[in-house]
Amino acid sequence: MPLDETRDFIPLNIAVMTVSDTRTPEDDKSGDILVERIEKAGHNVAARRIVPDDKGLIRAALKAWIADHRIDVVISTGGTGLTGRDVTPEAFQSVYDKEIDGFSALFHRVSFEKIGTSTIQSRATAGVAQGTYLFALPGSPGACKDGWDEILVHQLDYRYRPCNFVEIMPRLEEHKQRK
Repeated sequence: MPLDETRDFIPLNIAVMTVSDTRTPEDDKSGDILVERIEKAGHNVAARRIVPDDKGLIRAALKAWIADHRIDVVISTGGTGLTGRDVTPEAFQSVYDKEIDGFSALFHRVSFEKIGTSTIQSRATAGVAQGTYLFALPGSPGACKDGWDEILVHQLDYRYRPCNFVEIMPRLEEHKQRK
């Protein structure tokens, strides 16, 4: 992926949410992977928490982070499957101003290369809410690696060309400036 070295890197403030009824800070491998990669890329981990598989609690955590203007991006892991407790996509979609449909499509393409047709069981999703990017990844460590290494590390880097999410951040809420 082409990086334009004439551009300065812009560190973002990223919150990490693990959605799980069973994970603890001591065994949250997927959350640890995201934190490690975020920091290695030069970004800041602005917040981190584990939220139970409950649509209302996930939504409340998202809304708090969306309202915090120090947070640019939220990345979650877990709760994107098909079982009855998997409600992360519904919680995320309930706060979106706009969905980023291409994220899911690209995530499935990347995932297919690793796990074949099993990718169909994921409901990874992404969107924008009040100028904050939101990404919901599956709960497996491999899915978190794939989502970050193959998509997010590039799109959250201002130097990535031909375009990236960082360069359009100032325009995400331009509709509010119209009169």
